[in-house]
Amino acid sequence: MSERPDLDEDKPFLSHLLELRSRLMWSVLVLLGVFLLIFPFYNHLFTLFSEPLRAVLPEGELQAIQVAGPFLIPMKLSLVAAVFISIPFLLYQLWSFVAPGLYRHERQLVWPLLISSSLLFYLGAAFAYFIVLPLVYAFFAGVTPLGVVYQPDIGEYLNFVLKMLIVFGIAFEVPIATMLLVRSGATTRAALASKRPYIIVAAFSVGMLLTPPDMVSQILLAIPVWLLFELGLFFSRWYGRPLQRDQDETAGS
Repeated sequence: MSERPDLDEDKPFLSHLLELRSRLMWSVLVLLGVFLLIFPFYNHLFTLFSEPLRAVLPEGELQAIQVAGPFLIPMKLSLVAAVFISIPFLLYQLWSFVAPGLYRHERQLVWPLLISSSLLFYLGAAFAYFIVLPLVYAFFAGVTPLGVVYQPDIGEYLNFVLKMLIVFGIAFEVPIATMLLVRSGATTRAALASKRPYIIVAAFSVGMLLTPPDMVSQILLAIPVWLLFELGLFFSRWYGRPLQRDQDETAGS
């Protein structure tokens, strides 16, 4: 007899809604608490976020075009930073809500997936901040026409930085997505390996659509996505279903 999730079939639908509300409330309270803790340091936070751009500006200063920009932008930055800091807790709330609908052996994978997905997201954001953004800004500053002062608005800059951090953070989740596809039985490791050329083309297409119109950032997104896919494919050799692992080992022998 196949193992079944520990579901309480008599549990009313209202109780699931109450549990969802409880987890959402805890998530909002944690976000609010982190926001209140870091908002007093918004000047240091904005200085940290703007360092890659200010390093290539002639005067080292940005400008604020909107009237309320000097207040609203640091508040928005503090809120987004609170979300970034709270990602492990938010993912834990999500996993805890869906855990009752999982098999016992699947629930054993929750903590490894939670830790690895959080670390990969932070690794992607750090890769964008320390490597991609300095190169992109140096490129933009270098192609600025003569007679034009390159001094972006703080609102546009913040939106650009947040977009890059989120895009690279999500892109670095490719190994997790690859292993989950194999583990769930949606596909096999051999099938994914056979589609490697399409994955590479898709990685460069995503890099072209989600990054600025320069080859540097597109390549810096596409190549890590491809390498991370290979990493997920490698670990899925031991992470897949037993029958699929036996088939892959037989095909590889």
